[in-house]
Amino acid sequence: MASDFITNWNNYPLAKSNVSSPVLAEDFSAQLSIGSPFIVRGNGRCYGDASLAPSVTSTLKFNRIIYFDDRKGIITCESGLLLTDILDVIMPRGWFLPVTPGTRFITVGGAVASDVHGKNHHKDGSFSQHVLSLKILTPKGDVIYCNASENSEYFWFTCGGMGLTGIILEVTFSLKKIETGYIRQVQIKSGGLDEVLDLFEQYGHYTYSVAWIDCLKTGSDFGRSILMLGEHATVPELNGARHAFPKKSSTLSVPFYFPSFVLNGLSVKAFNSVFYGKNYKKEMHSMATCESFFYPLDAILHWNRIYGKRGFVQYQFVIPKERGKEGVRNILNRISSKGWGSFLAVLKLFGTQQGPISFNMEGYTLALDIPINDKLFSFLDELDLMVKDYGGRIYLTKDARMKPEIFHSTYPNASNFVSFLNKVDPEKKIVSLLSRRLEIK
Repeated sequence: MASDFITNWNNYPLAKSNVSSPVLAEDFSAQLSIGSPFIVRGNGRCYGDASLAPSVTSTLKFNRIIYFDDRKGIITCESGLLLTDILDVIMPRGWFLPVTPGTRFITVGGAVASDVHGKNHHKDGSFSQHVLSLKILTPKGDVIYCNASENSEYFWFTCGGMGLTGIILEVTFSLKKIETGYIRQVQIKSGGLDEVLDLFEQYGHYTYSVAWIDCLKTGSDFGRSILMLGEHATVPELNGARHAFPKKSSTLSVPFYFPSFVLNGLSVKAFNSVFYGKNYKKEMHSMATCESFFYPLDAILHWNRIYGKRGFVQYQFVIPKERGKEGVRNILNRISSKGWGSFLAVLKLFGTQQGPISFNMEGYTLALDIPINDKLFSFLDELDLMVKDYGGRIYLTKDARMKPEIFHSTYPNASNFVSFLNKVDPEKKIVSLLSRRLEIK
């Protein structure tokens, strides 16, 4: 077991941890028997402290595909397998992930623990709604199988449970059938926030939708946006001009941490103007690869270094649909007034919530990357209260600083979650910095 300082994707917080890397399920059982509390960690691509603790157990070597039915589109794999490795296997056989976040460099266990969502939540829900079964090593040392109907309480509190219910050993989930590795993409330019919110409703029949927002623009252009829509392209739609499944594109890398002065109001405004201006027409149609449509930032390795050594916060909240437009407008207005805007401001529409502890609810979700500064956390505390007043909540997977009272008052099943964890893990063997900070364990 090696001791080292580790952090997650946003470079905050930094934690000194003893890290072990099991290869077999028996190794995880041995880790439990030691008795020292620990948390399981995948590829460290969450944005907070959910997979940090003084003792960490990595799943990255626990990464085999156990079963793949390429006729029915069902796959069983170990929890440490990366989504990118799954895609390498399933896409040439005409399948795609049912739900994917904005990076393919997360583990499937992390996808379950965070109950990740994508650009199709309003249509297809979150990842858990496509999970057929889980194999879990409980904190008491038992191995159980669970799904939506068998051991259902264990299943639903594991989906979105931030890795606190036990060690996910295997995941079986269904896939989405595709004909090509391309997306038929539509980009629509919006002059302001009200317009793009209306466009989400107008184009709600599209499978995939997401909007980039210029969060610094004020006045009549406040909230100007580009709405991006997509559908999986069929072979006839390619017109024979492309191979059905393209090769992976090359990547760039950010070799060092940028100085803190690089990201400021002027540089972000300049980027936003260029990004908005590249859509030179009101509506543009194109063919995009799945790689570029779903994972544009993965083309730049270590892009998190752009925010400097102090790191950044990705602040993501969701507000119920009935108050979503008002809430997003007022919160975005507060952020814009600070001048700390992000060139990564992403708006999505959610459908109904499934799991009791999942972040998702029917409404609008906004995510922004903001560089850490001395006044940021007190400002985000103010935003937390606004989100709470609008009936919303903060995404735990991207949280590193929320206060416990906000969590317990905005997640309606928080007390049931705590009671369940006390029942299945009375000795508190699985503990993270997040679970301590939010007074979950």
